[in-house]
Amino acid sequence: MGSGGQFTSHITSEEKVCRLLNALTAPLHGLDNNWYTRDGEKLPIMVLMPMNESALMSSISQGIEPAVQLAIQHIRESRQYSFSLITKIYDTECDNAKGLRAFFDAICYGPKHLMIFGGVCPSVTSIIAESLEGWNLVQLSFAATTPVLADRKKYPNFFRTVPSDNAVNPAVVKFLNYYNWSRVGTLTQDVQRFSEVRNDLTNELEKADIQIADTESFSNDPCVNVKKLKDNDVRIIIGQFDENLAAKVFCCAYNLNMYGSKYQWIIPGWYQGNWWEQANSTNCTTKKLLTAMEGYISVDFEPLSAKQIKGISGRMPQEYEREYNREREQKGVEASKFHGFAYDGMWVIAKTLTRVMELLRHKERHDMYHNFTVDDREVGKMVLDVMNETNFFGVTGQVMFRNGERMGTIKFTQFQEGQEMKVGEYNAIADVLDLINNTIRFQGVEPPKDRTFVRLQRRQINVPLYSILSTITILGMLMGGAFLFFNIKNRNHRLIKMSSPYMNNLIILGGMLSYASIFLFGLDGSFVSDKEFETLCTVRTWILIVGYTTAFGAMFAKTWRVHAIFKNVKMKKKIIKDQKLFIIVGGMLLIDLCILICWQIVDPLKRTVEEYSLEADPQGRDISIRPFLEHCENTHMTIWLGIVYAYKGLLMLFGCFLAWETRNVSIPALNDSKYIGMSVYNVGIMCIIGAAVSFLTRDQPNVQFCIVALVIIFCSTITLCLVFVPKFITMRTNPDAATQNRRLKFTQNQKKEDSKTSTSVTSVNQANTSRLDGLQSDNHRLRMRITELDKELEEVTMQLQDTPEKTPYIKQNHYQDVNNILSIRNFTDGKDGEKSLKNHLEQKPQAQWGSMDPSRISRGPLEDINSPEHIQRRLSLQLPILHHAYLPSIGGVDASCSSPTSSPASSPHHRHMPPSYRVMVSGL
Repeated sequence: MGSGGQFTSHITSEEKVCRLLNALTAPLHGLDNNWYTRDGEKLPIMVLMPMNESALMSSISQGIEPAVQLAIQHIRESRQYSFSLITKIYDTECDNAKGLRAFFDAICYGPKHLMIFGGVCPSVTSIIAESLEGWNLVQLSFAATTPVLADRKKYPNFFRTVPSDNAVNPAVVKFLNYYNWSRVGTLTQDVQRFSEVRNDLTNELEKADIQIADTESFSNDPCVNVKKLKDNDVRIIIGQFDENLAAKVFCCAYNLNMYGSKYQWIIPGWYQGNWWEQANSTNCTTKKLLTAMEGYISVDFEPLSAKQIKGISGRMPQEYEREYNREREQKGVEASKFHGFAYDGMWVIAKTLTRVMELLRHKERHDMYHNFTVDDREVGKMVLDVMNETNFFGVTGQVMFRNGERMGTIKFTQFQEGQEMKVGEYNAIADVLDLINNTIRFQGVEPPKDRTFVRLQRRQINVPLYSILSTITILGMLMGGAFLFFNIKNRNHRLIKMSSPYMNNLIILGGMLSYASIFLFGLDGSFVSDKEFETLCTVRTWILIVGYTTAFGAMFAKTWRVHAIFKNVKMKKKIIKDQKLFIIVGGMLLIDLCILICWQIVDPLKRTVEEYSLEADPQGRDISIRPFLEHCENTHMTIWLGIVYAYKGLLMLFGCFLAWETRNVSIPALNDSKYIGMSVYNVGIMCIIGAAVSFLTRDQPNVQFCIVALVIIFCSTITLCLVFVPKFITMRTNPDAATQNRRLKFTQNQKKEDSKTSTSVTSVNQANTSRLDGLQSDNHRLRMRITELDKELEEVTMQLQDTPEKTPYIKQNHYQDVNNILSIRNFTDGKDGEKSLKNHLEQKPQAQWGSMDPSRISRGPLEDINSPEHIQRRLSLQLPILHHAYLPSIGGVDASCSSPTSSPASSPHHRHMPPSYRVMVSGL
């Protein structure tokens, strides 16, 4: 058994000596083994407590003595007991050695004590209580609250009328449950007394399923530990420390702003009055301490019952208190908060001894041999059993023991405006918490939360912003629909037909798809489910990419056709139909689909949630807001975006190249290079700016959506307007001007290619070379003139073939144009063509298109020549020649394949020409 075993052996030897002395001196003390048989017997009670004023906790003993004497008086006055209690006080001086010496002196030299009353100092009390079983004595304490004495294996003969420090723990748990606090933290002074309470509290909290978020212990400076509690978001703090360190704790709490409506402190309630003034050794002023302390809850046992019920003494607690105060004042001692427990303790002893005497007398009467004797061991066991059955209402409430522990009443007080006010109590016997209505005042409108309640808040698109941008998008789509209607309605008009109406439809379709993606970019988790959001991630990406490629692919394909035709300086056969342009656009889209399908299969877009740091509630509630934002991302997002941007960038560069190469094509209906350049410039700049700003504002969905939507709207609108608004204006003002060749400029490359076709004149002198260049320029200009006259000639031919009855109404200028064409062909062919052409140009200036020569009207023979019959016969001969003359300039048969005098049918190239090309072959 170690030291404990040695101590027990030592006590046993001392016990023998003391028992021998007791046997010899028992007659002198007037108490023998038959004490229970006589009425009016004076029963001695050993009282152990520090009485020396210099001893620690002596003030408690001085305030106890009036209560003890008052209890003995009331017991005697009740006339319910056949004995009188005699108390003999032994001064322990709160010293272990002196206390133990006083105890042995009382055992050896004092009267035969039936019970021990007292025990104030924990250390002295625990030493004596551990040896009681060997002396067959039972001790009843009124002031020892240390939890150590609750160990029944070590202290089986110890009882106390005052609740232990651990008795407050069930009350605290009940209080926590009342306010639904399920997360707490503890702050404990590193002393055995407080550590034991903390350990017991931990067990109680675990039983109640209350989480202990943090457990902190400190010796001197608590600020570091208080800071840890704050960092761990502990709102409900249960403290176990004395009043000296309590001031430091609340000073730290003030500096860390751990007070007010968000925090609740629960501390011991046994501090002295105005403790913050006496124990303030911090650098915080009293005002700061009071600010931090405001609202704390203190928990302690109830010194006197608040119930107005007459107890075992026939007095209510309030009546007893008045009598006690009179006795105390007469003796001039300070009140002790343990006086009520001492008063009830004397009544416990009286009731216990009365019951023991009854049991002994009963046994003696029923002893058939009439030689009944009882020893100290049996009496001690009977006292122990009777003590466990104690149950009465005293001045401190219901007096009842459970495993030697007093099942008392725990009170709750709150620090309000500089003073403590009782707000409720806990009845340990009934396990009931009773809070006084409207007495607890929390700093906020509601009790503090036991943690920072985090409310996830989606950063979503603002509905008004979404509505405004959606309205603008709808207007853009309506504009695109108007352009589509305009394009379809006028698709057979010369201006629209020359600008490739089918490609225009694709441009509009691409713009409409881009517009539609805005609606999808504005939808987030507040409108759709998580699964639907992932689907939106893919759909909106596909729609935007396909729409972009469709619009600009069609625009660039149309420009490529113009480039292919007008860069063919040799005027070779060049037929590019719309079907080929559709194939080009389809190829671009096929590349898009390959990229998107690989993206979707290998690394699909998924919904990811990005959470941000906590923010205060804007409405001032005791909650924190954790914003989160939904993104469409995947593992290798940068790689896939790089592939898409690279492809789109190459497409833009290709468009810029085509626009630059066709910048000098002078037919507005064909040449959109200026508008394409403007579109590419605007789209490129806006995409670069939009992508950069969108990346920088990824945590601001409203700003990001606004920028993305405005970029798409701006790019789509600018593109559609640049393509269709000029056509619409031209249709309303001068529909024929757009199809006329107003000017023709050739680049340096074109001149070099034309010079290569004239290798036969390279040996001519410099003057002839300059003259030849001029003639070549005139030759090209006239060829382009032939191209422009082609459509007018087609109209004349169609009128002759389809409506021969209307031929008398054919304008004279048409016939003049035919003659001009034939004349030009004669001038441009043959060996003397160049000279004849120049003479022709000098002698006869070119007539205005649509004008009529007045001299021809005045000549009679010409009227016969230009009669419908002559024209019909002449065209039958001249049209094949004319067809052969200008067809090479627009991509028809090569001029070298036959001569003007050859029959059209004799040429192998012409023989296999489709009938639709016998009048005109158009590359557009």
